[in-house]
Amino acid sequence: MKRIIPLSLVAVVSLYAAEVKLESINVESTLITEVSQKAQTSADLAQALSTTVPSIDMSRRSGIANDVFIRGQKRDNISVEVDGTKVCGACVNRMDPPISHVLASQIDEVEVIEGPYDVETFGTMSGGIKIKTKKPSKDIHGEITAGIGSWDYSKIGFTLSGGNDTVRVLVSATTETSGQYEDGDGNTIADQVDNYATGTAVAGTAYQDQYRDMKAYTKNSVMAKVFVSVTDDQELRLSMTKNRSDDVLYGNSKMDAIYDDSNIYSVEYNVDRLTDVYTNLNLQYYYTDVDHPMATTYRKSSVGTNPVTGLPNFSVTNHLTTSMEGLKLKNTLEVADHKVLLGLDGSKRTWDGNYYKTLSGAPLGGSSKSIDDSETKNIAGFIKVNATHGDFDLSIGARYDSTEITHAILQSNDYTALSANMFVSYNLTKADRLFFGFGQASRVPDARELYFRGSKGNQTGTPDLDQTTNREIDFGYETQSENFDLKIKAFYSMLSDYIYYNKSLKNAALLPYHAFENIDATIYGAEISASVYATDDITIDMGASYKRGTKDEAMQNQTDTDLADMAPLRGNIALNYEYMNNSTATLELQASDKWTNIDSDNGEQVLDSWSVVNLKVEHTFNKNMLLSLGVNNLLDETYAASNTYADLILVTSGGSDDVMLMNEPGRYFYTNFTLKF
Repeated sequence: MKRIIPLSLVAVVSLYAAEVKLESINVESTLITEVSQKAQTSADLAQALSTTVPSIDMSRRSGIANDVFIRGQKRDNISVEVDGTKVCGACVNRMDPPISHVLASQIDEVEVIEGPYDVETFGTMSGGIKIKTKKPSKDIHGEITAGIGSWDYSKIGFTLSGGNDTVRVLVSATTETSGQYEDGDGNTIADQVDNYATGTAVAGTAYQDQYRDMKAYTKNSVMAKVFVSVTDDQELRLSMTKNRSDDVLYGNSKMDAIYDDSNIYSVEYNVDRLTDVYTNLNLQYYYTDVDHPMATTYRKSSVGTNPVTGLPNFSVTNHLTTSMEGLKLKNTLEVADHKVLLGLDGSKRTWDGNYYKTLSGAPLGGSSKSIDDSETKNIAGFIKVNATHGDFDLSIGARYDSTEITHAILQSNDYTALSANMFVSYNLTKADRLFFGFGQASRVPDARELYFRGSKGNQTGTPDLDQTTNREIDFGYETQSENFDLKIKAFYSMLSDYIYYNKSLKNAALLPYHAFENIDATIYGAEISASVYATDDITIDMGASYKRGTKDEAMQNQTDTDLADMAPLRGNIALNYEYMNNSTATLELQASDKWTNIDSDNGEQVLDSWSVVNLKVEHTFNKNMLLSLGVNNLLDETYAASNTYADLILVTSGGSDDVMLMNEPGRYFYTNFTLKF
């Protein structure tokens, strides 16, 4: 079956000028450095991003391994890369989102792409996250980090790097663990489940007594890199990252992660200055895999006797694995004073899942397969041109994708797509500029949306889904001065064949039903970020975002046209006081409006507005020692920031407004210490 999406825009711009500067255009993305310092309360990258970038919201799933939205978009609608490697999660219920497979302490910088403006990466439809981890140095450098916090949180890690003119090596390791966090009412994760489930039809989702006080997670990670200088202009780069997470509790899901193991391997060969025109060649092979069994082992539903059948209960495991293998070739040229990137990109993803009785390993009745040996193969070519013409900075890109998705039993699908974009920045002065962009990008369905089956054999996947295409317009204004910085962005996104979960199609019979549909939808919104330099010692940082999403028409058997995952108006403002050189005290207010524009037909709920106050002090003893002290949610507020769209498999007793919410952590004290040498 062929799915062909035609290119609906033409980006033709003259690239000839007498004087051209080769500068990168970054107004379509946000660059974050010092990521480890922004992730104060855990190694969870999602939390660091959501408190730093206005366009990003966090989806609370657990004490760690939380997910992110970019402008209300998640899952495969946004892409994640770590050092050029495409990373995927194995869990159909987002218990191991891609960004959870790298720790904040390992990261050098993160680029957040907002919109369809990345032609280098497969699947960057509505946004993307490009993570760059730390590189080995020639001189010997080291870093030791340690931290403790409320609810028995602790972490310790180190990074050591060094070498010579020929070989450079980096090794980084971190271990982290935490008890269950408490919300503002003092309820642990287990308490929150009890409060929801006791006395209902889903009482079995509560934790067994012997597991009520177990830790929320334990996470260990090791990263190693070796860079070898073959010649002055050629370098071989080898890297490996191994993550091991155990017993991660997901309160409002029906299962917990028994473990989550991931591996990221990369072999890269880089050549600079081949000729005056051919400035760089980069060839990279990578392989990533995730092993993720989730089970009901710790829940009451796995013990005792089933009151309906009279048979003994047992623990159920859904064991999912995925791998991603890719090869990418990039060529950078300087042609007529223009920076040109030409590339080829190929990848293969496998995804498999099996249900079985946890203790015996026997296949589960109804269906032993959740995903049956799905494989996604993609091959693509791309081009990107950057140039400067007088006061105009231009970036133009295009990509052509051919994708084949196969399944052991169900139908296979073929997709092709042509993506393109143009981004223009007009420099009004040295400090002020306007920017405008428009683009089109697509993403194919994943195996969960096409093929997934529930434990009772119900097929929720829809095998004949079309791919989704985003056509988007972005514009804004940015200014920088001695007194303040300001950036304002607005966007309008038109989604064709948007893949969406229809809760109304679910039925109680043990028959297949196809819950995912293609719909047309629109998302629009705006973001603002600013810094005011009040004095030499006082800075005020602020950010806010608003978005609105609607379906063009209500779905089958429904009347609601609100689009899910559209968090309301949210913002933060922080007062920073540099009381001595490189030492800062911060008072921060984070706030959200009431969540009223909800898709109630598909499980979302009205959430109250909230505001929290955070305090932090970062004290530098010298250039090598940093101590951080802080408290989040100072006033111990009880609130939920993440909604309950039914594409997640959450605990519910069956009504329209009774899906279990996960409250955010209450008052949390922490301290972190960093020693560099």
